Amino acid sequence: MILSCQNISKEFVEHKVLANISFHIEDYEKAAIVGVNGAGKTTLLRIIVGEMQPDEGLVTLAKDKTLGYLAQNSAVDTANTIYDELLSVKQNLITLETLMRKCEEDMKHASGSALDNLMKQYTDYTHAFERDGGYSYKSEIVGVLKGLGFTEAEFSKSIATLSGGQKTRVALGKLLLQKPDLIILDEPTNHLDMNSITWLETYLLNYKGAVIIVSHDRYFLDKIATKVIEIDQTKATTFQGNYSDYAVKKEQLRIAAWNAYVNQQREIKHQEEVIEKLRSFNREKSIKRAESREKMLDKIDIIEKPTEVKADMKLTLTPHIQSGNDVLTVEGLSKAFGSQKLFENVGFELKRGEHVAIIGDNGTGKTTLLKIINGILAADAGKFRLGTNVEIGYYDQDHHVLHSEKTLFEEISDDYPYLTNTEIRNVLAAFLFTGEDVFKRIQELSGGERGRVSLAKLMLSNANFLILDEPTNHLDIMSKEILEDAINQYEGTVLYVSHDRYFINKTAHRILDLTAKQFVNYIGNYDYYLEKHDTMMAALNGVNPPIASTSAANPFGVSSSSQAKAADSENKLDWKAQKEEQARLRKKENDLKKCEEKIATIEARLQEIDTEMSDPSIGTQVAKLQDLSKEQIKLNEQLEKLYEEWELLAE
Repeated sequence: MILSCQNISKEFVEHKVLANISFHIEDYEKAAIVGVNGAGKTTLLRIIVGEMQPDEGLVTLAKDKTLGYLAQNSAVDTANTIYDELLSVKQNLITLETLMRKCEEDMKHASGSALDNLMKQYTDYTHAFERDGGYSYKSEIVGVLKGLGFTEAEFSKSIATLSGGQKTRVALGKLLLQKPDLIILDEPTNHLDMNSITWLETYLLNYKGAVIIVSHDRYFLDKIATKVIEIDQTKATTFQGNYSDYAVKKEQLRIAAWNAYVNQQREIKHQEEVIEKLRSFNREKSIKRAESREKMLDKIDIIEKPTEVKADMKLTLTPHIQSGNDVLTVEGLSKAFGSQKLFENVGFELKRGEHVAIIGDNGTGKTTLLKIINGILAADAGKFRLGTNVEIGYYDQDHHVLHSEKTLFEEISDDYPYLTNTEIRNVLAAFLFTGEDVFKRIQELSGGERGRVSLAKLMLSNANFLILDEPTNHLDIMSKEILEDAINQYEGTVLYVSHDRYFINKTAHRILDLTAKQFVNYIGNYDYYLEKHDTMMAALNGVNPPIASTSAANPFGVSSSSQAKAADSENKLDWKAQKEEQARLRKKENDLKKCEEKIATIEARLQEIDTEMSDPSIGTQVAKLQDLSKEQIKLNEQLEKLYEEWELLAE
């Protein structure tokens, strides 16, 4: 075990973030920490690395083990170039190399015992240099920089001139080269393109140490994680497996918890109805039975209502009118900025109902293309046209559709003046803005909050053609899943740019890969793109692609007619079982009704007997009284059995 966290608790101004968090990380284990925004993931990381003290609990790092931490805004030395900043990690090797060269020079002029000492020193220095990778550290630095998306021409760039995202990439490179026993990464993929993320996945999978990752990139977590630690409502739960395994188990637990709650509520309601019915019979024995059931009901441990997943944010995308079948036609579009050509002579078509993802490396012009289609930028050449009745709804990753000086309320009311104050508040509440939050200014919001406002405006637009630029940026995993569900249920057309491979896999019908200034078309989701990418590239480059030998739809060679017969047989069995269950329930309902009718008949007769036995004229007729008494005893016995039968049927 390399790391142990025992009963970690943290509170900020009476707001409890973490409560009794406990887990451990084994040597070489790759663990992910997940949870909604604000759950306390980054707080937990800062406690683990010692940047923050917990209110309670203990963090223990194994003896002689090293730890490296990449925060979301890790600092680097702005006085250095990119290459020199990474080179600083290898200072021990540079020092050893300098000492080796000095020994070599000194040995030229030494003799006797002095030479022997120098040779021993040189041997020690050389051994340490070889052991720590001295002969490969320069190529290792180049490999890491290229893997993280830097070109050789950028190696000499001053860090002071870099963007925040580029500085984070440099910090990540430094951390990877340090090779600590435990790497802790907070959102490492935020500023990486798809190729760099793929490189990082491979690097971490082969890393000879343990890794803890906080990330919203579910595809990345699927590739890397062998354990998932979920922070939810201040508590931690550990799941074995990758993100998909976690999602399945989490859903199973959620369904089980919800079913347990619903079943208990149903049982409580049923018992209350049985108790009420038994009391309505108004007999001493039925009242005793009711009281017995009440005591049992009082002893039940009431299950607390579980939090309903995806119940907080409500997103429904509904086109106002249906567009024509031809939604967008792009012909010969080209765009360059100065000498930098982004794309040239590209063309494609979108039909109604298609969900198309545009992918490609950073800087290839994906966002530029969306801006051209939205009329924000002009193309250098080519044209595009929208189809009949096409209404665009645009989601901009920088949220330029929002006005920083406006409040949330004004942002909605100014664009949709026909909405009442209550309707505006209801819309904002659906995106988790309640109370005084609606009077916050846009400029005061976080990236995730601005994303939710943009989604709210998108929902209100009633557009039938959605153009989305990095829609999942700054959204937590739950919000991403809500957006995925909304897009999958959307009947209009969608064109979007995204680096979120999991999102693409869930929502895309088709992928346009912007590579070498042209589009390559893949008719499928991201898994399909990965499967066909090498074959497509080989075909485009004039290389014969490998022949696929098996069918994904029928990998075991089972005939379609056999499959159809099996499916038909299974459907018949399901239908038969369903009919049998319906017949059983109808019989049970009929038996219950007949039982209640018998109880009512006997109770009515017992009431008549009571009335007769109270009649003074019968009081002198001994034989008559005996007959009535015998009948009363017999009916009470029958009634007791009917009560038991009714309770069994009522269950």
